[in-house]
Amino acid sequence: MEIGEFNIPRFLAVLPLFSDLSPAELSRVAQGCQVRRLARGETIFRYGEPCEEFHVVVMGQVKLFAISPAGQEKVIELVAPGHSFAEALMFTGKPYILNAQALVNSLLLTVSKHVMLVEIERDPRFSLKMLAGISRRLHGLVHDIESGALHSGMQRVIGYLLRERQVEDCSTGEVYTVSLPVSKATIASRLSLTPEYFSKVLHELEAEKLIEIDKRDIRIIDAQRLAHYGVQ
Repeated sequence: MEIGEFNIPRFLAVLPLFSDLSPAELSRVAQGCQVRRLARGETIFRYGEPCEEFHVVVMGQVKLFAISPAGQEKVIELVAPGHSFAEALMFTGKPYILNAQALVNSLLLTVSKHVMLVEIERDPRFSLKMLAGISRRLHGLVHDIESGALHSGMQRVIGYLLRERQVEDCSTGEVYTVSLPVSKATIASRLSLTPEYFSKVLHELEAEKLIEIDKRDIRIIDAQRLAHYGVQ
């Protein structure tokens, strides 16, 4: 897709944050947007830089991460197409508290703080939609933190493999494949595990004939048993 061909108002209209806006409102917001093409590994922003916009992934995938004083990387979130990030921080007047990097070749929509403030001033109801979107993301992050604190490493890996399936849906006997969107090391960091432990769990599950591993493709052989594996 060529950037010049990208229809910003049409894309904004399908995002939950902007879906109720009129064509005129979408056009105004679009004037404060910029489309950026990012190469794999390209930095979007760094810790400490001014935050004057938020971002939406159009295509590709973005990694949000922190760096410890010892130089170790901790993945906080993997942002998929159609999802936004940095919208809450944008209103605090503070700099970025994380780093963001494109994991693959990506297309990013950047929305300026100024155009958002103008629309909120024009119609205060707009701020309620933004608060709702921020609250949903916060709820998801809190859920992830709870999972990391309360679940074992094995349960976290299984939860990741079954993240798009409900436990009650795992009784159909259907065999399906989960394709890891990024490296195993990145997913391990996201789950607060070492890459070695993540690989160890995968091989244990394979030895139990619950999954089959083919590079980044994980074939789920018995989802029902997998969902209950290791649960006391």
